[in-house]
Amino acid sequence: MENMLENQLMQAAQVVEQQLDAEINRLDNMDEDELEKIRERRVQAMKKAQVQNQEWASNGHGIYSELSSEKDFFDICKQSKNVVCHFYKNTTFRCKILDSHISTLAQKHMETKFIKLDVEKAPFLTQRLGIRVIPTMGLIRDGKTKGYIVGFTDLGNCDDFSTEMLEWRLGCSEIINYKGDLATPPDNRKTGTSSTNAVGSKSKTIRGHDDDDSDSDFEE
Repeated sequence: MENMLENQLMQAAQVVEQQLDAEINRLDNMDEDELEKIRERRVQAMKKAQVQNQEWASNGHGIYSELSSEKDFFDICKQSKNVVCHFYKNTTFRCKILDSHISTLAQKHMETKFIKLDVEKAPFLTQRLGIRVIPTMGLIRDGKTKGYIVGFTDLGNCDDFSTEMLEWRLGCSEIINYKGDLATPPDNRKTGTSSTNAVGSKSKTIRGHDDDDSDSDFEE
């Protein structure tokens, strides 16, 4: 059995090595025109990304901002494709824990608009969304709710979760561009434990439905 496993690993390594050799050989044999085309595509991609970042910045992306009214919330959800809204209360200390993590992620993920709204200033919206647990984060894409993160249950059910844990959770809902491993939560990787949380497939929303079942329009 051990010999068979060794042979399989050796064969797999040989296949990878052959693929690398073929790619190196292809690059070595490229003429100047082909290399110039590759460089030009990369330059165009960088320019496009720069223009996109400037557009996001002009819409207030890159910072974690507080809204003064419900109307501001509706306006932002129309302007930005991806929005994460932290519904909070000043008297809830876990909201302050969440604030520190969100501030970091807002700077890292320009593609998403991160905002916060005091539920006491938004009675209509709070009732409409059925928000009963504080803190709650609403995840909005293209003006529609795509899910909620309610409390800290999906973040390890503890107060000392890492920023990477929240980033992973948002990545599971595809509200940010997450480049890590979605199969295992970051905090579980550190401890070597496995995850039994339902978030790995689809997280539960505040109403007990899966993320994809929540599809409320944010239209006034």
